[in-house]
Amino acid sequence: MKGMLKNSASKEIYKQACGVIAGGVSRNTLFRLPNPDYVSKASGCYITDIEGTERIDFANNMAALIHGHSFPPIVEAVAAQLRKGTAYTMTSEIEVAFAKLLTTRVESLERVRFVNSGTEAVMAMIKAARAYTGRAKIAKAEGAYHGTYDYAEVSQTSNPKNWGDVNNPASVPVASGTPQSVLNEVVIYPFNDIQKTLAILDRQAGEIACVIIDPVPHRVGLVPASAEFVQAIYDWTRKNGALMVFDEVITLRVNYGGAQENYPVKPDLTSMGKIIGGGFPVGAIAGKEEVMRVFDPHEKKLLFPHSGTFSANPVTMTAGYVAMELFNREAVNQLNDLTQLAISQIQDVIQRIDVPVSITGAGSMFRIHLSKTPPRTYREAYQAGEARKLVSELLDFMYYKEHILMINTLSCMLSTVTGKKEIDRLTEGLERAFRKLKPKLEKLNKL
Repeated sequence: MKGMLKNSASKEIYKQACGVIAGGVSRNTLFRLPNPDYVSKASGCYITDIEGTERIDFANNMAALIHGHSFPPIVEAVAAQLRKGTAYTMTSEIEVAFAKLLTTRVESLERVRFVNSGTEAVMAMIKAARAYTGRAKIAKAEGAYHGTYDYAEVSQTSNPKNWGDVNNPASVPVASGTPQSVLNEVVIYPFNDIQKTLAILDRQAGEIACVIIDPVPHRVGLVPASAEFVQAIYDWTRKNGALMVFDEVITLRVNYGGAQENYPVKPDLTSMGKIIGGGFPVGAIAGKEEVMRVFDPHEKKLLFPHSGTFSANPVTMTAGYVAMELFNREAVNQLNDLTQLAISQIQDVIQRIDVPVSITGAGSMFRIHLSKTPPRTYREAYQAGEARKLVSELLDFMYYKEHILMINTLSCMLSTVTGKKEIDRLTEGLERAFRKLKPKLEKLNKL
């Protein structure tokens, strides 16, 4: 299948790219051998490369495009704003309107600050927690992805060779050269394991500023946090003077009020991104007014001076406002129902052809696992060796043979412009892929 790109225009562009861009790409998630494809255009839930191949897009720019590509209401609103300017050394009314929309929508959001990416939002959330509590350490789940801030990325790629005892998971660097001092300030806990997590947190109780929870962590396995786990973390933070903070950069799409709508207790702070940008770079940190006061220049002692040249720029604010206004409760429910239909159809295929495959997910996103039993932890979801090769083979089959684009963990993040026709295409394509790869899937599950 890889040979299909021989003599392609994309191959030539990639050759040029390697001469001017490190590795030929600015996002390693788009790296593909022998070369990535280059987009020509995209509309709705379809994306066309420069070779003229049209694919159904179930990746939606890593879950960022809740209304798919070139969504007309967003295009029209942004075009009107572009004529007025793209960024100013002044504030704009749309920033206020968008903040009102978000605080009305999500119960725990009393004050908001806008930034430019999910990584920046998580970074600001951690720094705000430190400023508020006067403590330095943070706690995060093993394997959870929270962007590329030094502290937030610790242990997101840990593996059997370095992850240590599950009762005391190691703090593992991602980037070579990460200072040991960074690793010392990050406490790693096993997701959804109350007993082990509380024991780990107790050992450093007086030093932890916040416990970060991604309520449906993609890299951990796209398994929702249990209500009991969230409650236990909340109770622990109340008892020990720490904050419970949510990373909802991806999971805000799960419900109208984010994934946190599923839990009786609410986070002190929430980081957001992706869908709230309407297709443009965005991030936001929001939460309790008391905690968010660390940003407030009215305060006699400003604990966290914060700014950013493109933060709350009117183009992003306009696109985000339209995107979220139209992703209303009815739209959320319809998209979640469509996603459940997709999962149901794929599960029917799995049972009918009897392959060792399972599915996890929440809201409008799901992940396929090459195991009969769905994982419950990062260590169970971890893939290496033959498993990783088989995932790549399945992704290539879907991409080249079925003309379907998925996220490289075998995940799908749906958009509101997806319909039953596209779900049927996905189901049929996966059935052909599972049938073709059934012997390898069975062999993998015997290892």
